[in-house]
Amino acid sequence: MSVPRVAVVGRPNVGKSTLVNRMIGRREAIVEEQPGVTRDRKDLEAEWIGRRFIVTDTGGWLDTSHDLDSKVSAQAERALKDADLVLFVLDATVGITDEDDRVAEMLRRRGQPVLVVANKVDGPSREPDVWDLCRLGLGDPFPISALHGRATGDLLDEIIARLPGEEEEATLDPEPGGRHDGVLSLAIVGRPNVGKSTLFNRLVGDERSVVHDLPGTTRDTIDTVIETADGEKMRIIDTAGLRHGGRTASGTEYYSLVRSLRAIDAADVSVLVIDASEGVTQQDQRLAERVDGAGSPIVTALNKWDLLSTEEREKLGAQVEDRLGFIAYAPPIRISGLTGRGVQRLLPAVAESASAYRRRVPTAELNRVLRTAQSEHPSPTGRVLYATQGATDPPTFTLFTTKRLPATYLRYLERRIREGFGFGPTPLKLRARPRGS
Repeated sequence: MSVPRVAVVGRPNVGKSTLVNRMIGRREAIVEEQPGVTRDRKDLEAEWIGRRFIVTDTGGWLDTSHDLDSKVSAQAERALKDADLVLFVLDATVGITDEDDRVAEMLRRRGQPVLVVANKVDGPSREPDVWDLCRLGLGDPFPISALHGRATGDLLDEIIARLPGEEEEATLDPEPGGRHDGVLSLAIVGRPNVGKSTLFNRLVGDERSVVHDLPGTTRDTIDTVIETADGEKMRIIDTAGLRHGGRTASGTEYYSLVRSLRAIDAADVSVLVIDASEGVTQQDQRLAERVDGAGSPIVTALNKWDLLSTEEREKLGAQVEDRLGFIAYAPPIRISGLTGRGVQRLLPAVAESASAYRRRVPTAELNRVLRTAQSEHPSPTGRVLYATQGATDPPTFTLFTTKRLPATYLRYLERRIREGFGFGPTPLKLRARPRGS
């Protein structure tokens, strides 16, 4: 049976994300004292007195003609579909606004179980403000202070009491605790507005992330576990667009940067999305270096490929070879996240690179490949006497040589090892140890 779901909704800046962090016991949702920080809906795992449930943080609900605000509100409404309980959060210090009235009217129409949460009741002097919220017609409000933790334990008790009966076979998706947690994790990374969220929605088959032409629409990491065509589970993570280094970022952008970098470091594989219509920029280069430095495999996706002419495609190919030569082991996949063209090639490439990342090859076969490579193209200085694989994640090889080998020759040997054992788009490390060193 499915785990119970609790959706946290309300207008912007009433403290929804602060409450969610309090419920799950850690800072997972980005919190800042300005409206509109949360835009996508984010599922997080919570537990209280032995009961487990999923809490969904949502963006602020607004009735507006602005396209982005309407998409954020649509994400919040989608969170209600599977919710067993809705927490309608209001700011008790402000009272009922027109937006609150509209949300309440919508919740009454749906007829779902609703618990009205009066937030920012920091002390007894604020408690009389709560009773004005009764006129919403959704039951008695529950006064709390999410920031200070006041009465949040009592609120969790009330949530557990209102959830459906506990199911013996209820299971949660594995906690995204990093590599090798049982589910292959894939991080979608790139500059702002290159089409990451469009690709994410295409892969998961649902409008999980808000998609808009405004750069920086995604501000937090959003992850979803899907089942691939071969029956394997995969965790796909949509990250915020990385614009520049942490020293120049501040506020919401800084926390978005931290979450994105953490997702890259924890992922088994990263898909680097590049806007083909803009070419490979300096920011793309720096981001590729950062992802490569994390040590995990990279699959490069040239998005919006369908918008390019034949001449532009040839020019982009030269740019990729020139500016991303240091990740030449990851040949680019040409896709269109909007139309779905070429997207079917991504997940097999991800699975292949993840498998190769953990592969160990027989020592005898490794030395046979290297002997053949040296006989066909000898080194100008020195030669390899013997080689062994010392580690995986990524595959790491130690070459015992007569003399120091040129860097160009080491790259040649790396390519031969890659081709000989089908390592595909996964990084390899070669360490040469000259005799006597």
